[in-house]
Amino acid sequence: MEEDGDNFVVDQPPPPTEEELDRQDVGKLLYGCDHYRRRCKLRAPCCNEIFTCRHCHNEAKNALTNPKERHELVRHNVKQVVCAVCDTEQQVAEICSECGVKFGEYYCEICRFYDDNRTKGQFHCDDCGICRVGGRENFFHCKKCGSCYSVELRDNHLCVENSMKNHCPICYEFLFDSVKGTTIMKCGHTMHMECHTEMIHQNQYRCPICSKSVLNMSGTWQRLDMEIEATAMPEEYRYEVSILCNDCNSTGKAFFHILGHKCKHCNSYNTRMIGTGEDPQ
Repeated sequence: MEEDGDNFVVDQPPPPTEEELDRQDVGKLLYGCDHYRRRCKLRAPCCNEIFTCRHCHNEAKNALTNPKERHELVRHNVKQVVCAVCDTEQQVAEICSECGVKFGEYYCEICRFYDDNRTKGQFHCDDCGICRVGGRENFFHCKKCGSCYSVELRDNHLCVENSMKNHCPICYEFLFDSVKGTTIMKCGHTMHMECHTEMIHQNQYRCPICSKSVLNMSGTWQRLDMEIEATAMPEEYRYEVSILCNDCNSTGKAFFHILGHKCKHCNSYNTRMIGTGEDPQ
């Protein structure tokens, strides 16, 4: 560090030479696993074993484990990496101290994350504390939900505090750092896109957490109106029941029908019976 009058000027390292740049590119996109192309492996501090990435570790260690008892590699705790080109183990760094190859075209020192495939648009979110994919310009961080969402959802989603820091209600994988795409339902709860699609294919239209409708069901409710009108119940079943509407949280009364009970407040049939003949409490 040089002194310039009252100011201190920090010496900058010289830029890499052409030979060093060529050496850094050795093996690019040739090493890695099914999850990432990278030129190093991680020593997992939890079990002291070597894996290409945290997902490889988690899959190997949890293949037969109950989801609620999963043992996962904490990415920020990784201290040592092993060069995939020359097999030298060393402290976490961007470039191999022995052969000079770059471990990944994308490198995050905080997350100990490497990836040679830059087409994913990787970026580190300081608020999330982890790296995301998809391009920083395409996402914003919702402080209340506690996660990054597509810019299309800015001011256009129902916030649920820390909604992403939960498990998917279908497959029970932790959502916050899942590599799968997620979606926010109308109620504000979050789940994997593929789990949401499968749920709809199974004709399940209610949120598994709060039971609110996740789709616009107005057409379905109109068809139920017609079916109920065309299907008269026997006289002995003509009595009122007390109901709770899952969609608007209102209570009320409706005539019992085997096909469903309509909420008089929001016209939804997403209701449940809470009593017979008595005013709901």
